[in-house]
Parts: sequence; structure tokens; C-alpha cells
Amino acid sequence: MSSHLRLLLSAAVSFVFYFSWTYWANNMVSDDMGLVLRSAVVQGTLSATITLLFTFALEKSVERFGERSLSLVFVVPILCSVHSKTLQNIAIYKTFNAALDLSAKKASGTVLPGTLFAPLLPLMVQATIAIGVNVINQTPNLWLTVAPSILFTGLYGYIYTYTLLNKRA
Repeated sequence: MSSHLRLLLSAAVSFVFYFSWTYWANNMVSDDMGLVLRSAVVQGTLSATITLLFTFALEKSVERFGERSLSLVFVVPILCSVHSKTLQNIAIYKTFNAALDLSAKKASGTVLPGTLFAPLLPLMVQATIAIGVNVINQTPNLWLTVAPSILFTGLYGYIYTYTLLNKRA
């Protein structure tokens, strides 16, 4: 199956599933069938579109981070930059830096594969868009509508990342 056909099929499955889910979730809490149907169309269309965009972003993210690792030792300078030189910030910096230095010594040589981070940025973008669009739409049962979308997108992201990396090997 070609990648384009696979993407279109994924988008169609996403639309049908989330249209049905949203219709069911909101039909339980609202008698306004127009709002329920509109919410289902919005979430179905959003999910299909995001499936396409998420997959594209995920492929780019895997290209960038898939083969790389992040050493835990290099997290210390990233987290401990002090923007304001007040006494409180300096004290917090020193305490936090000491704790991270101790952690870095204990985790010396430990690295996290880049594949753990590859799906996170596309997932955060997807979650923000899904919540924002449904808030604007005034979806009656917001969290029951978007939670499965975010959860399944995360699972899809890690499974797809694993599949992409296995194709490279």
C-alpha cells in the first residue's frame, strides 16, 4: 500500500471513528441535535486533518531525533539558566543545580533515545488544536470528546515512530 493511500485511509478511519465517538459522547448530555451533529462533524474533520498533519510532522521529527540521544548530563544547563539575578533565584539555582549535579553523577552515561521525544511536539500541537477548536465550538462534553483523540494520537505516534525506525534498520 502506498504511503499516500495509507494516509488517506488513516484520515478516513479517523473521521468515522471520532465523528461517531463525538456524536455518542455529546448526545448523552445535550438535546440540541444541531449542536451534537455540528460537534461530531467538527471533531471528525479535525481528527482526519490532524491525522494527516500529525503523521507528516512525526516523520520530520523522527528524521531529526530518531537516531540521536539526549544525555541526562546536558539537561542541567538547560534547566538551570537564571534570567533574573535576585537572591532568591540564585539560591534556587544553586539548590536545583546541586540536586541535578548529584542526579547526573548517579545517571552518568545514561542516555535517552531521541525516539522518546520525537512524538511529543506533534502530540502537544494536536492536543492544543483539538482542545481549542472544541472550546470555540462550545462542544458540550469537551473532555470526553478530546481525551480519546489525544490518547490514541499518542499511541499512534509511538507505534508509527517504531515502524518508521524499523523500516530504516
